Amino acid sequence: MNAYAVVNPRAAPAAEAYGSARSAVLSAGGFAAAAAEIVTWPGYAPTPLWTLPGLARRLGLGEVRYKDERTRFGLKSFKALGGAYAVANVVKRAIRAAGRGDATSLDLVGGAFADIAAGITVTCATDGNHGRSVAWGAQLFGCRCVIFVHEKVSQGRRDAIARYGADVVEVKGNYDDAVRHAAATAAASGWTVVSDTSYPGYRDIPVDVMHGYGAMAAEIGSQVDAPPTHVLVQAGVGALAAAVCADFWIRWGARRPRFVVVEPTAADCVARSLVAGHPVAVAGELDTVMAGLACGEVSELAWEILGTGTDAAVAVPDGYALAAVRAFATPDAGDPAIVSGETGAAGLAALLAAHDDPAIRSALALDGASRVLLLGSEGDTDAAIYRQIVGRSADDVLA
Repeated sequence: MNAYAVVNPRAAPAAEAYGSARSAVLSAGGFAAAAAEIVTWPGYAPTPLWTLPGLARRLGLGEVRYKDERTRFGLKSFKALGGAYAVANVVKRAIRAAGRGDATSLDLVGGAFADIAAGITVTCATDGNHGRSVAWGAQLFGCRCVIFVHEKVSQGRRDAIARYGADVVEVKGNYDDAVRHAAATAAASGWTVVSDTSYPGYRDIPVDVMHGYGAMAAEIGSQVDAPPTHVLVQAGVGALAAAVCADFWIRWGARRPRFVVVEPTAADCVARSLVAGHPVAVAGELDTVMAGLACGEVSELAWEILGTGTDAAVAVPDGYALAAVRAFATPDAGDPAIVSGETGAAGLAALLAAHDDPAIRSALALDGASRVLLLGSEGDTDAAIYRQIVGRSADDVLA
């Protein structure tokens, strides 16, 4: 299937204030609380925001900037922000319920409530990165962790999860099957699901996850002098996209960027939902190299924001994602080399498609004055797959 773009006919007007007539499930207070907690974690540092003038010239754009999440807490993915923050909140709620008062993340890291944390098992389904975050958070804050993966998750990504002490269990089917299996197993076992995917009756923890993702948006806000004109964000279940959309809407109001979500053509649930005006599920194997975006159902919470916060959506075949990974690894003159995974390169994949197809470029309202922000959601989360795509290791690319 070829790349295509859709314009959202229900997009909120630029002048509409966040939450004035639509969902405000994510809040300025929630984002601020998450950021304040996350900056206290061991190893926290803001990730870089690269400027790519050579790439911008080649694509006929005014500016391209790339938020590089490869260095995030050693997990090579932005997911460290959300899953681990939600795990910390699960433990803190248990401490309050036990009558032991309020705790901070630093209390948990120091083992002050190890007896309570050790009795908690957290779980989720994953394509790789979210499970790694939850496993890391469980190890950091003292919980047990069980992660469910579907059949297409690579061995390298499974091993990366297991290195944080989690039990990794395969589920037959696709990502959405694994989500349902994780929920059923947790209900039967007394475990706590820590997912960025919401569904009826399950909202509070995904809200925590999404507020955690906002820490990345807050860093971007402090790294730019003015809002970009466009931001291209990976979709998947939509949690990251909704978090960034809400944060930028709150932060910049009518000056917020034109908001574009990017998906694989094999898993284009958000694009189809925008056309229909309601969530539409995509069935089948959802087979794509963009493993983190192999999701057929948009999160209930994410849709409440993306349904009107999204201006357009782009769906791209795998070839563009692979070309984007290689383009980052072999940069234009004057640009830094960047190590990006297939999902992390999705925004550039959309720009490459727009460069080839005037209809996509027009749908996204891109021109020579556009200042575009790309979210590099992951680095080489599977080193073997990265080497296959690029022909070199990440270390060689950055040497």
